[in-house]
Amino acid sequence: MSTVIEVRHLYCGWGSRTILEDVNFSVARGEVVTILGGSGCGKSTLLKHLIGLYPPRSGSIQVVGNELVGSDSKGREAILRKIGVMYQSGALFGSMSILDNITLPLTSFSQLDTKAIDTLARLKLRLVGLEEFADFYPNELSGGMQKRAAIARAMALDPQILFLDEPSAGLDPITSAELDRLIRRLAETQGVTMMVVTHELASIAAIADRAIMLDKSIKGILAIDTPAALAQSSDERVASFFNAQRPARAAV
Repeated sequence: MSTVIEVRHLYCGWGSRTILEDVNFSVARGEVVTILGGSGCGKSTLLKHLIGLYPPRSGSIQVVGNELVGSDSKGREAILRKIGVMYQSGALFGSMSILDNITLPLTSFSQLDTKAIDTLARLKLRLVGLEEFADFYPNELSGGMQKRAAIARAMALDPQILFLDEPSAGLDPITSAELDRLIRRLAETQGVTMMVVTHELASIAAIADRAIMLDKSIKGILAIDTPAALAQSSDERVASFFNAQRPARAAV
């Protein structure tokens, strides 16, 4: 499989504080990779750098073969068109219907006519099981449905890569498991690469092909492997994290 994300010698920090140093990893096309670790280890920091919200102190971030770090505005825009982001809160516009939330990026960044945009937006809602709720507003939906709508919006422009920030946060176990199954199904049926920030062991086991474990004490990557391999790690810090509970992989 070809590589779609390549991170080399990445250093990140704020002011005089270094959060991550010499981070190196790659993600293959179609993979679902989770980013995990304890509080303050740099999960959100890494995500924000990968989606271009903040520039790193040094290092390289290549997205589908194009360098994000130091790119000009035109090159940066071309790279960012290849990704979609679902933020932890969902970040849906409360004054707009769910359908309008999905059509917004299509209206802003595509040349499609109104009818085609409506059709495509409804298709995205169908993918996440919300087609019947197109005219609802975010506050009329449950937390799990809002997360699904946010994923649909992130997929509106058919990105090659989806970044999901704590998709299961705040959800009950049943709703969280349903969302995990949706994420896995989308990855397998739509062929989209996903990077998911999460600390939920059940979700990691359910969705991840590989997991990147960050550690605050070393300011970087402690381990990268499949969840099953990490649970058997000889490193006590890794094994203890993964064996806090033993979730079964969710059925797709």
